[in-house]
Amino acid sequence: MNSLIDKYNIPGPRYTSYPTVPYWDESTFSPEKWKSSVIRSFNESNAQEGISIYIHLPFCEALCTFCACHKRITKQHSVEIPYLESVLKEWMLYLKLFNEKPKLKELHLGGGTPTFFSPENLKTLLQGIFDTVEIAEHPEFSFEGHPNNTTREHLQTLFDLGFRRASFGVQDYDLKVQKAINRIQPFENVKNVTEWAREIGYTSISHDLVYGLPHSNWESMALTIHKTLELKPDRLAYYSYAHVPWIKGVGQRGFDESDLPSGEEKRRLYEDGKKLLEELGYKEVGMDHFSLEDDELYKSMISGNIHRNFMGYSSSKTQLMIGLGMSSISDSWYAFAQNVKTVEEYQKIVEGGEIPVVKGHILNEEDLLIRRHILNLMCQLETTFEDKNAIPELENAFDMLSEMERDELVEIHDNQIKITEKGRAFTRNVSMVFDLRMMRNKPETRIFSMTI
Repeated sequence: MNSLIDKYNIPGPRYTSYPTVPYWDESTFSPEKWKSSVIRSFNESNAQEGISIYIHLPFCEALCTFCACHKRITKQHSVEIPYLESVLKEWMLYLKLFNEKPKLKELHLGGGTPTFFSPENLKTLLQGIFDTVEIAEHPEFSFEGHPNNTTREHLQTLFDLGFRRASFGVQDYDLKVQKAINRIQPFENVKNVTEWAREIGYTSISHDLVYGLPHSNWESMALTIHKTLELKPDRLAYYSYAHVPWIKGVGQRGFDESDLPSGEEKRRLYEDGKKLLEELGYKEVGMDHFSLEDDELYKSMISGNIHRNFMGYSSSKTQLMIGLGMSSISDSWYAFAQNVKTVEEYQKIVEGGEIPVVKGHILNEEDLLIRRHILNLMCQLETTFEDKNAIPELENAFDMLSEMERDELVEIHDNQIKITEKGRAFTRNVSMVFDLRMMRNKPETRIFSMTI
């Protein structure tokens, strides 16, 4: 396994989209084309499956130095109401594009720290959206909560509004690791919010763990996993720490490079962590995710309905996902669009009556074909090409897959590719084989985290 790590531990995308953001072709994109793609997707899909909404709530009271998200650090809660008013105004701009009431299937509050906002302000925001939509049958409403500031009132308010899934960022319980990433978070705080959520009636509780953080080792991660299992969350994300300190705005300088575990050490953290989680009753779902067998995420994988987008893995799919808020990314299936990345500019553009997209990508026919195959690999660990000669450059992809087959990472049967159990850890590498946009425009500087 060590030789495979040396061979395949290279920078690569996590494939929450294809094409990935660095390879968007902005020359063919315009706000008007984006609106047209939204209208097309809405008309094709709203009646049958509904739409998804992602709301980016960017404020945090303190900077976690491992975080690569777009955020704003402040302790001034006076920012809450003006920001939420802008989010509602942005939503009203999208509503003007629709010829019927949207059917809301999925809603996710991400951050930043959504629980930075008071329960009453979150209720005002959500009620403002719910008043304009039809709620789909069996909706999936979820939010990310910080265990240090999520109150029982937060949980009850969101539950009363239809939320049934909560995700709590744990990362690592080792105090030395927590100090390095500036996120001191006692186990008792996580225990409290998890137990409150269960008492209130949440049906799916998720904990996010991150391996490969500074000072992380197997002893500390094994302790973290065992303490997590005391609370038995329904889902677990077991992420590899993405070290991308060169990206503007991230806070990944709270430690030295020498404090990070090596690629070999990280692979042990993954392999041993996965083994321990499976021994404790969890099933691996897609990439980096685990769930109990009775959770909807695992059931959706078995039924073939699991989906992956900018919100991560989901047990249901919608063709149209509208991202609201500063830096949010939207997906109409035919196009992507990202909002401006500062709070001030976001609010100014929305106040001026414009949807605040700053860049995007219109997918061509080749993009749509490759997107489907990468999505299949990320969700089902297999894909089948009707005609692998349809795009000449794919011949090179199959040549590279032959080497992966010799390394027992994939199995190839005619036009079908299956990722093996051994190859699961290298799912990003298998997907990269088909990333034609990256192959044609190899970066001169590093833009992705390592795959391992």
